[in-house]
Amino acid sequence: MTRQTALVVAPGRGTYNKEELGYLHRHHAGQGALLAKFDALRLAAGQPSITTLDGADRYTVSCYSRGDNASALIHACAVADFAAIDRERFDIVAVTGNSMGWYIALACGGALDPADGFQVVNTMGTLMQAALIGGQMLYPFVDEDWREIPGRRGEIMDLIARIEGLYLSIELGGMLVLAGEEPALAEAEKHLPQAQGRFPMRLANHAAFHSPLQAPVSDQGRAALPASLFAGPKIPLIDGRGHIWWPHTTDPAALWTYTLGHQVVMPYDFTGAMRTGLREFAPDVVIILGPGRTLGGAVAQSLIACDWQGSTSRADFQTRNLDAPLVLLMGLDAQRSCATGN
Repeated sequence: MTRQTALVVAPGRGTYNKEELGYLHRHHAGQGALLAKFDALRLAAGQPSITTLDGADRYTVSCYSRGDNASALIHACAVADFAAIDRERFDIVAVTGNSMGWYIALACGGALDPADGFQVVNTMGTLMQAALIGGQMLYPFVDEDWREIPGRRGEIMDLIARIEGLYLSIELGGMLVLAGEEPALAEAEKHLPQAQGRFPMRLANHAAFHSPLQAPVSDQGRAALPASLFAGPKIPLIDGRGHIWWPHTTDPAALWTYTLGHQVVMPYDFTGAMRTGLREFAPDVVIILGPGRTLGGAVAQSLIACDWQGSTSRADFQTRNLDAPLVLLMGLDAQRSCATGN
C-alpha cells in the first residue's frame, strides 16, 4: 500500500455529544496507562475522572457540555486517536485544530508532553467554565449545498461592526461563530434570518471564546500554566492565524505567549489554518481526530473554499470522498478503520 501524507486536525468543544458517550471505552481500552495519568490529574483537582465520565450510563447536557468536563474528554479521545493512526500508511506532515483543538494539536505535535497537554486543556476548560463570560452563536454564509451565498458573509460582518459587544469568534469553513454578552447576541438574532431550519444556533455552555471578553481567563491561564511546560514541536503546527510553528525554529516562550494570549482573546481563523495546511503541505488526505463528526462539514467547506481538487459543492465533495477519500473522520467507524488500519 502506498504511503500517504496526512494533515491531522484536532476537534474543538462541540464534539463530545450523546452519540460519543463511551468513546474511550469503545476505541481505547488498550490505552490504560495514558488514561490513568489523565484520571490522576482530574482526581487531584477534585474533578470526576474522564474514564468515569466516559463510562456513565446516561448522557446529560448539563454535565457533558460543561467546559471543565467536555474539554478533558475531547482531549483524551483525540490524543488517543492520534496515537492510533497507522504510521506505516500515513506520514503526518502537520497538525492543526479548531479552537480548543489548538491545545490538542500542541500535545499531538510534541510541543507539550501528554500530561502537560492534559493539564493545559483541563486548566483552560475549567477556568472558562468558572467564568462563563458571554456566549457563542453559529451562523452560515453558505447554502445547504455548501455554496457561498453572495453577500451573506459581508452582511454578517457588517452586523458585527454595528452591534456593540458582538465579536467574530471563529471562521469555521462556511460558517461564522459570533461571540458576545447576552444583549449583543440577542440583538444579532433579531437581524439574522432563520436559515436551514436551525440557524442562528446558540451553543450551549459556551463562553465568548476568542474575544476580548476572555481577557481575565487569559490572565488566569498565564498565571496557572508556566512557559516551562512548552517546547518546540516535533511536527509542524498550524495555529489559529494560519501561522506555522516549525520544529527546530520555534521559541517555546513565544508559543506559550500566543497560546495563552492572542489565541484566547482574538478571532480563531480555522478556515485560514486549513488553507495554510493545504497549500503549504499539499496532503493526500486530511485526518480529523475524534470524538464526534461535526468538524467534518467545516473541513469540507474549507476544502471547497480553496477549490481543493476541484470540489465546488457538498455533492461534489461527497462524491469525490467516496471514490478516493480526501477526508477521514476517526469518529466515523468506516473511515476510522482506514486511518488506523484496523
